[in-house]
Amino acid sequence: MRVTVALVAPVLRTLPWRALGAAGAVGLLIVSMARLTTGVDELLALNLLRAGVLAFALGLAFVLDDPARHTTAPVPTRRPVRHALRLALVAPFTAVWWTAALLLVPDGIRPSVGDVTLEAGAAFTLALAASAAAIRFTQAAEPGQAVAGAVLTTAVLGLLLLPGRWALFVGPEDPRWGAAHDRWGMVLAGAVVMWGVCGPEPLKRRAPFSTSGV
Repeated sequence: MRVTVALVAPVLRTLPWRALGAAGAVGLLIVSMARLTTGVDELLALNLLRAGVLAFALGLAFVLDDPARHTTAPVPTRRPVRHALRLALVAPFTAVWWTAALLLVPDGIRPSVGDVTLEAGAAFTLALAASAAAIRFTQAAEPGQAVAGAVLTTAVLGLLLLPGRWALFVGPEDPRWGAAHDRWGMVLAGAVVMWGVCGPEPLKRRAPFSTSGV
């Protein structure tokens, strides 16, 4: 616990605040079009929110980047704890950003807060889980750029290629709205599981015992 507390200040300084700030600013700029543009209906406002969420998720893809990854691996604080610390430090910023994004959408056309928050949570968790997977299965210390590209590609392919019965990006007037958010819940649960599996350091085989020179 003492080591974890001691890590707060260094981790706070090394978090990718520039990437998060830029992604957050772009996301809010996109969402603000719902207030600044005339003739925006609920469906368009929803899609602007989704685009803003995607922009912010691309910033979250950099949160687990650690330039000192290969030098901090031997420390007593395990990787899941270090990742959880990063998440805890970023969570307030994310909550403030999401609140601001929702408030930018006028009351009359604001979609169901609970449903769109589920979508946002799934997208954010998926970006972080993808980063954890990249760290687990590669030696990259800063996989954020590649992960952001993968998240963006996945979102575009999901929008274009998912069959109608599995559609995630439907509007509130669509009869598939409820079923779509059941699937968003599955995406969120799957992302949490993936992050949990990929969080720990992989077990390394010990080098075979050698008797040479004895």
